[in-house]
Amino acid sequence: MRIFIGYDPRQPVAFQVLAHSIWNRASKPVDIVRLQLNQLPIKRQGLTEFTYSRFLVPYLSDYTGVSVFMDADMLCLGDIHELTREPLCAVSVVKNPIRFEWPSLMVFANSLCRKLTPEYIETESCFDLKWANEVGSLDPAWNHLVGYDTPRDDAKIVHFTKGIPIWPETQECEYAQQWHEEMRDTVSSVSYADLMGRSIHAQIAA
Repeated sequence: MRIFIGYDPRQPVAFQVLAHSIWNRASKPVDIVRLQLNQLPIKRQGLTEFTYSRFLVPYLSDYTGVSVFMDADMLCLGDIHELTREPLCAVSVVKNPIRFEWPSLMVFANSLCRKLTPEYIETESCFDLKWANEVGSLDPAWNHLVGYDTPRDDAKIVHFTKGIPIWPETQECEYAQQWHEEMRDTVSSVSYADLMGRSIHAQIAA
């Protein structure tokens, strides 16, 4: 499975924590790609650099297989492979009442999304999802909007729509503790002695 995460250079920690949380819970290998605008065939951006580049996912996947797009400000608490167990429409989303959040997590059946070329994405709306022959519906647990949805303790993907819990303004939000635990794990290491043991490198360093 290919997973594409929108990258915002203003907060790289968001990407690192999300990617780590996906790898930690995936039952099989995943290929995670960072959507970094200066590496992509479009220039268009909105509130973030990945506002429009998210729609490049089928193109970047050569219009084959199944791919997932995720906003950077998320935390994965479930097995990402569960998202593709059911037959797919061109694109599947959590149909939250907040309509503009639908494309914050998309599962693409890439061969059905050939309309999404770089040229199309550079000029068209895309967010209305009218390019898709059909928009499938995912379980709401796969895009739980913190601060908007009714709190729940079984979210599989947590979306910190008001900001990741790294600032004073958001540090007390729902799932903040789990995000901080993941962040600490992301940058953690055992001691030098525990890691290197009796290796030749440790002997030289001593």
